[in-house]
Amino acid sequence: MSSGSLPRRTFVASSLLGAATLVPRHVLGGAGEVPPSEKIRLAHIGMGTQGFRELKALLDHPAVEITAVCDPNTDSNDYLEWGAGEIRGLIGRLVGDPNWRATDGCPGGREVGRFVVEAYYSNQRGKPFRGCRAYADFRELLEKEADLDAVKVMTPDHLHAAIAVAAMNRGKHVLMHKPLANRMTETRKVLETAAAAGKATHLLAYGAGPGNARIAAAVKKGVIGRLREIHNWSNRPVWPQYAEIPRDRPPVPPGLQWDLWLGPAVDRPYHPCYTHTVFRGWYDFGGGSMADMGIYSLWPVFEQLGLGPAVVADGWGTHLCTTEKTVCRVIHNDYSYPAGCTFRFGFAPGSGGEGLELWWYDGGMKPRLPAALDAAGVRPAPEGILFVGESGAVLAGFLGQNPILFAEGKQTPLEQVLGEEFARAVPDRGSHLDLWVAACRGGEASPGNFLSASAVSQTVNLGTIALRCGSRVEYDPETGRLLSPGGAASLLTREYRPGWEL
Repeated sequence: MSSGSLPRRTFVASSLLGAATLVPRHVLGGAGEVPPSEKIRLAHIGMGTQGFRELKALLDHPAVEITAVCDPNTDSNDYLEWGAGEIRGLIGRLVGDPNWRATDGCPGGREVGRFVVEAYYSNQRGKPFRGCRAYADFRELLEKEADLDAVKVMTPDHLHAAIAVAAMNRGKHVLMHKPLANRMTETRKVLETAAAAGKATHLLAYGAGPGNARIAAAVKKGVIGRLREIHNWSNRPVWPQYAEIPRDRPPVPPGLQWDLWLGPAVDRPYHPCYTHTVFRGWYDFGGGSMADMGIYSLWPVFEQLGLGPAVVADGWGTHLCTTEKTVCRVIHNDYSYPAGCTFRFGFAPGSGGEGLELWWYDGGMKPRLPAALDAAGVRPAPEGILFVGESGAVLAGFLGQNPILFAEGKQTPLEQVLGEEFARAVPDRGSHLDLWVAACRGGEASPGNFLSASAVSQTVNLGTIALRCGSRVEYDPETGRLLSPGGAASLLTREYRPGWEL
């Protein structure tokens, strides 16, 4: 932009003010409407199943307009979903055609994304909309979409940092699915860039566990005495986990640019076992079950208790075996998460968690219950959270649903014990998308901004390092370095493909 030119919003406003002609209401923006010049122009990067699940909220938001989509895949029906026909039916509802693509398979890709965006806006506005462009490479998108205000990142985990950092460095606001990154150095780079760029950021896991926030607030006030342990367990993984690297070499599907899907990860042959939903199970591409679900459940706990990043972590995982000729052996696996694992975290003095142990379990693993709960015949549900203090415990659903206080030989609903104080402990902040939009427009930062996710994000990354290391790790959050064991520093980062270094 030249020094004599005006920003887009200023130019439009000046033109309208100086014009003598009448301007249609949809241009100026009437009551309940936002003029096009004031909409947040957003690029949706990643057009897989979760992207389509969350798309309607963006399409319906009056202050947001999706002007570009991006995905290295053009259009295919080989995605994975939670129920047969789920995504196809969802897209059919979005475009107003219940018979859309009435075939087997699960659709996705950038051209599907562009079609949905343009069809939805056309139906919504009662006139054709052809203003959504499609890209395979997010770098090209950021280069060419000069008028872009923001991006939403909905890609596999290994691309989160690369896209978020590139976008913020170009002055774009960022809305992103969890996690911040699947490597500690990348998480810290995202945080560093967010602090320097000053753009509006929001991690979409924020606010998912208000029940856990209320429990943590009650625990902080002493309802179970001094807090000693937190146990959180998930039924994840609910996708296939692979104990060995695939040996067959299927061809790259037509329309998929495999090198762009790999992004910063080292070269390897294409295989469907790496892509779509199952990426979460690979160290190179995902963050495992804790990155998938633990940020939802534990972020509000970190926030309420004022916890800093964990400084100590242990990790244990299941293993699988195979046979070679007549010999049984354990499969050595340093490329994918195990079917089930357990983490234990410790915190530094003065970090809000002195003396506290935080435990995570997945793959069917569950905690050993305190004697009082065991004696009462309590059996852990497939998912849950347990706070253990010196004088009692609170057991609840994974996100804090239906919390029960166990104290003084009795079990009582926590809400019944605390009354209205329990509900008031965590105020309803309204739509999280609205919070981010307000921040984009110069308001206060969303409470779900990247910096507020620092402690829980670094803790999740540290768990993976401990798991891969096979021994206790000690971490210094001030420097981002591992204090022990020696030789494990390489697990903080990844080996980058040339040209993709952060």
